[in-house]
Amino acid sequence: MRLLHTSDWHLGRAFHRVNMLGAQAEFIGHLVTTVRERDVDAVVVSGDVYDRAVPPLAAVELFDEALHRLADLGVPTVMISGNHDSARRLGVGAGLIDRAGIHLRTAPSACGTPVVLEDAFGEVAFYGLPYLEPALVKDEFGVEKAGHEAVLAAAMDRVRADLATRARGTRSVVLAHAFVTGGEASDSERDITVGGVAAVPAGVFDGVDYAALGHLHGSQTITERVRYSGSPLPYSFSETDHRKSMWLVDLGADGSVGAERLDCPVPRTLARIRGHLEDLLVDPDLARHEEAWVEATLTDPVRPADPMARLSERFPHTLSLVFEPERAPDDPDVSYARRLAGRSDQEIAEDFVAHVRGAGPDAREQAVLQDVFDAVRADDTVREVAR
Repeated sequence: MRLLHTSDWHLGRAFHRVNMLGAQAEFIGHLVTTVRERDVDAVVVSGDVYDRAVPPLAAVELFDEALHRLADLGVPTVMISGNHDSARRLGVGAGLIDRAGIHLRTAPSACGTPVVLEDAFGEVAFYGLPYLEPALVKDEFGVEKAGHEAVLAAAMDRVRADLATRARGTRSVVLAHAFVTGGEASDSERDITVGGVAAVPAGVFDGVDYAALGHLHGSQTITERVRYSGSPLPYSFSETDHRKSMWLVDLGADGSVGAERLDCPVPRTLARIRGHLEDLLVDPDLARHEEAWVEATLTDPVRPADPMARLSERFPHTLSLVFEPERAPDDPDVSYARRLAGRSDQEIAEDFVAHVRGAGPDAREQAVLQDVFDAVRADDTVREVAR
């Protein structure tokens, strides 16, 4: 069975101030063409179909168009909700849409109930594990402490239990939206840390033939059977080195996996340039970036006049301007933002405690802070979904 694995469409998301809806529509067209021309038997979409719980109407219309075009091909599609989606909204009408061969899996309670497809060699069971927010699903899975590994492991226990009841030789595919150990994150993924931990081990997916992952925006091979497709388009300059793609996966009669990486169309390349303004304006090595979307970091000791206007004369698609004057790290003029760069909310809070009272929090206080951050993030998730 030939699968096309994609994820993280983020329909409705902009790239800085650039509306990406046209590029997203072009990707949908590319997806449909690939399904038709490469004889794809099933499409899997591993979450974050939308960029937010309540997407703009134009994004909903594009999703509707995508569903119609995929259904018209007669090729089954299995989709799950991600941490940016509202699972309840995305799942509206799932039973009816299911009849058209579009299988939306957004309910945690259905993790052990697969979509079963057939090819010449027998059945393939597709298990959809939507994004599992630990604080919201721990009771569903009967875990004592909310954590990503605990709830995902419990969901996979249901998958393996169902698979054990099926005919010998039944192949299996799991769709999951999670941060798996070994994956490389970028700035454009929403933080899903719980209890100080965001990642789960790849071994949680043991026992299935292929795990089609979503959440991380870079295409990655964790193991030959556990892969991220990555997002089809860039959504932050941290993705400058990404090759945007999908996985064309051939699942053999014996459950063996072969994968080919297929490039996605991107409207422009990304470039990060750095240096003094005057140097950036004349450096011949930067000519290749003149039509790219550019993030420019200026290191001039004094902020130059009209930097964006001057940069745009050579790089008309400059979208981001960062000032990082060349100064020693202990210079009192180093910006607050630079001092906090790369630090988690937990670390910032602990630094604040140390600054105020002269000593950092002890282990018990660290646990209290972590519990509060987890509770606030879970509450934000509930509020967004309830909108």
